[in-house]
Amino acid sequence: MRFDKLIAFFAFLLWLPFTATGQDTIPATQEPDTTVVDTIVIRSIQEKIQYIPRGVNLTNPVISFKTKPRTRRFNRFKIPSFWEVENNLGLNLSEVAFVNWNAGGDNAFSALANAKFVRNYKFRYVQWNNDLVLRYGVNVQEGQKLRKTEDAIRFSSSFGYRRDTLTSWYYSAKVKFNTQFSNGYKYPDRTAPISRFMAPGYLFVGAGISYIPEGKNFNLYMSPLTQKATFVLDQNLANDGAFGVEKAVRDSTGTIIREGENKFIEVGISVTNEWKTPVWENVTMDHRLSLYTDYLRSFGNVDIDWELNFVFTVNEFLKANFGTQIIYDDDIRFNPVVADDGSILSPGVPRIQFRQLLAIGLSYSF
Repeated sequence: MRFDKLIAFFAFLLWLPFTATGQDTIPATQEPDTTVVDTIVIRSIQEKIQYIPRGVNLTNPVISFKTKPRTRRFNRFKIPSFWEVENNLGLNLSEVAFVNWNAGGDNAFSALANAKFVRNYKFRYVQWNNDLVLRYGVNVQEGQKLRKTEDAIRFSSSFGYRRDTLTSWYYSAKVKFNTQFSNGYKYPDRTAPISRFMAPGYLFVGAGISYIPEGKNFNLYMSPLTQKATFVLDQNLANDGAFGVEKAVRDSTGTIIREGENKFIEVGISVTNEWKTPVWENVTMDHRLSLYTDYLRSFGNVDIDWELNFVFTVNEFLKANFGTQIIYDDDIRFNPVVADDGSILSPGVPRIQFRQLLAIGLSYSF
């Protein structure tokens, strides 16, 4: 018999006489004994744990000094920025050359340079978007002088404020400016430019509301009150009344009595929409639409500027671009009727302007 069980058995024998009578061990009439008896506590061997929780680690901690030194520096903490920055430079080149080519043809070279700079700020209730687009292209053919194929300067800035972080509608104000770099001609005539830097130049300033959903690259801006200023800083074009400005006053001999105006101010309604989204793998669609109509001069006659581009990404540095642009402006007239003395009998008629571009070239973003 085990020793611990033997001790338990003797303890039971000593305790048994006190409980055999079924009464209290001390009679009610007898004074209680003040003798204190020590209590004996008997413990059995603790049994092993049958269930160990998953989070319990019963192993002893191990300290090891077998470590390798870091080969890289720790990344320094950077303060979070609420600015989205995009810088993109592109250059598209095309060339064709012939030597004793029986089918005929002229040697030609084309180049198109473009740059885009974006600075967007967004934090809680405020969103401020700014972008600057620059494009310029030239073409050279054998037996011809240098010709311009692309020319644009476009800047846009819009500020929006919303009441809470749940809505996608903003109270907005927007500024937009468009012009070109160099003279434009109706080739092959190079004697008289039909456009120049700041002739025309367009400035739009307005206020309204914008719908800008989260993470969609979508912006719909509607302004019931927008001022459109058209600048024609070339006096010869201003005297002819180009781009809607008031033309010069001439006498019967064609002599100018009063110079033409260099600016023309309109107030009307403006609606713009910008949307950029992937359509296929490595193919992105970039859509930009601008609509404007004047309240006083020709309400309901809408000026349209719609640009649609598809960007095909080959790799990090090689991209292809296919794009179209449609412009309709009632203030831009074609085929004017000019008298022998140089006076304009008819300013011409407005027409739809269309441009199409297909280019493959280098692109660098930073």
